[in-house]
Amino acid sequence: MTFPVLASLIILTLVISISIKRQSRKRERAEREFWAREHRSNNVRRKSLDGLDYITIPLETFPTHLLQEDPVVLECIGIMESLTSRKIVNFTGWSNTDLKLEYGTANITLLSEYDQNFTVLVRTLQKWADVLIAAGHMDEAAVLMEYAVNIHTDISSTYYRLAEYWISQGDASRIPQLIQTAESLRSSNGNVIVRHLKDSYPDF
Repeated sequence: MTFPVLASLIILTLVISISIKRQSRKRERAEREFWAREHRSNNVRRKSLDGLDYITIPLETFPTHLLQEDPVVLECIGIMESLTSRKIVNFTGWSNTDLKLEYGTANITLLSEYDQNFTVLVRTLQKWADVLIAAGHMDEAAVLMEYAVNIHTDISSTYYRLAEYWISQGDASRIPQLIQTAESLRSSNGNVIVRHLKDSYPDF
């Protein structure tokens, strides 16, 4: 083995070793920070939940009169009716540690329930909208999707299908509104949605 080759191998080995050690230190630091935050969160006292941004479902504005013979639609309506009596809050992108630090450890069960209700809500809205779209009821599906965007869903297909609908209606000027909402999402999926919308509609 010639000296230049040997020297290159040594340098490469050193570079790889340094990189591995650097990544290891980053992981250790991130882990220490996580457990420090988790420890602090477990000692936060219960706080009032009166100021939460509770979500109400305007079921009377939804197209409950359409496709009532469809079992999927009936299921979606039933879920909506059950959710109207529950507390719903959008905590998408919040970790349990975040919630405990902000609202106190004793509230974590309630907060998780509120967040789960939100997840069920936005998934059901898009499931219902998909059935309506397949049946040609685009206007009514848009009602569901616009409401979902207003409460800051992070389901990408809601944004994409709504954008397509607005374009088909000659209402392309509303695309920036979708992008702005996606940019405000705490969820990591927001970046994906923004990138897709900007790539699909570069004029906005």
